[in-house]
Amino acid sequence: MAVSSVSHLRLPALILSLLAASMTPAGPVAAQSASPSASTSSSASGGAIASTVSADADAQIAARIRGIFAEIGSLNGIDVRVASGVVTLSGQVADENAIAQAQAIAGRVAGVVTVQNRVTRNLAVNSNLDPALSGARGKFAGLVAALPLIGVSIAVAVLIGMLGYAIAARKNLWHRVAPNPFLAELLASAIRFTFVVAGIVLALDIVGATALLGAVLGGAGVFGIAVGFAVKDTIDNYISSLMLSIRQPFRANDHVKIDSWEGRVVRLTSRATVLMTLDGNHLRIPNSTVFKAVIVNFTTNPTRRFAFEVGIDPAADPATARAVALEAMRGQDFVLPAPEPSTEVVSIDGATQVLRFTGWVDQTQTGFGKARTLVIEAVRRALREQGFALPDTVYHVRMEQDAGEAAPKAETPPVQAAGAESVAPEHHIATMVDRERAGNAQGRDLLDASRPTE
Repeated sequence: MAVSSVSHLRLPALILSLLAASMTPAGPVAAQSASPSASTSSSASGGAIASTVSADADAQIAARIRGIFAEIGSLNGIDVRVASGVVTLSGQVADENAIAQAQAIAGRVAGVVTVQNRVTRNLAVNSNLDPALSGARGKFAGLVAALPLIGVSIAVAVLIGMLGYAIAARKNLWHRVAPNPFLAELLASAIRFTFVVAGIVLALDIVGATALLGAVLGGAGVFGIAVGFAVKDTIDNYISSLMLSIRQPFRANDHVKIDSWEGRVVRLTSRATVLMTLDGNHLRIPNSTVFKAVIVNFTTNPTRRFAFEVGIDPAADPATARAVALEAMRGQDFVLPAPEPSTEVVSIDGATQVLRFTGWVDQTQTGFGKARTLVIEAVRRALREQGFALPDTVYHVRMEQDAGEAAPKAETPPVQAAGAESVAPEHHIATMVDRERAGNAQGRDLLDASRPTE
């Protein structure tokens, strides 16, 4: 019974001792037997740094870094030393980029805690000149080797460009597509530009320089914006020329007034409208100005109204004066009976009565200025013959030496009746315009008589 009781007491004690042994932390031997890979992976992954590292681990890290540097020519001169996972780099290299590259490579090796980069640049002439010369020689050799491919790409670009020019040169085709000569030229220019750009893109693709094309196009876009602002007026003038060629606001040899400029139209070019003034001078008006200007065309409608004003004495009967003047106007053969001549009282301000007279003439048969002048003379003569005094708006100051002596009254010379005078329109300027247009038949004129005007 005694033996049995002792065995029962020892069994629980044995179980407790086994549990205590399983819960006891590992000793120094267990810590030293940990693999280097485990500790390096912990530090490389950004975790805690291992408390101990074996000398073999440092040697492995140094060997690994030296092996990598040996395969990179620019990093051959770097000395590598590793202690407790800290890598120290020293030596000289010929390039600043190599210093940063060496540090980046060393920091990526497993087990490295940190990198002390003490590498400096070697400023010796030979160390820096030889790599540059070698690089230049390599690039030149590559260029020589690529010459056949570059020649093929240039030939392809030239052939595509020539094809575009050949298609654009078919003027008859483009004139059939766009009857307006300006639009036809614009289409031809667009065809040439498209084919030239396509040839350049294909040539760059052949030599593998499409990235260069992107850079060139990006720079060209910025440059185009700057140039656009600089040549804004030129672009405005170009678009105005296009719109004028489409709308055709006047014909060749039309008598027009554009803002304050008056003359006959010689031609419409892609830049300006050329007029011949009534003095026989050439006048070039930018199309951007013409497009935005107020245009009066005296040729479109052959009939034209003239108007003038005449003042009579305030005591005179305006109805009688109007009847006399209208009779004188109707007596002129060149004044059209329909629309009839008319008159109206403009003002009675106490000093004079102002009458306005209007009439119509046919400009194809009568010169406007001549007709108006002759009608004014006829009306004034008729009013004076009927006793209507025409007020003098000029004040005369008379100096008298003797108050009792009356100054002699100035005699008004009698008005002589005007003889027969031609009122035929003047065709000299129109003839000059026709002669110039005939002599410049090959010139670029955007006016087309076959197209309707606006």
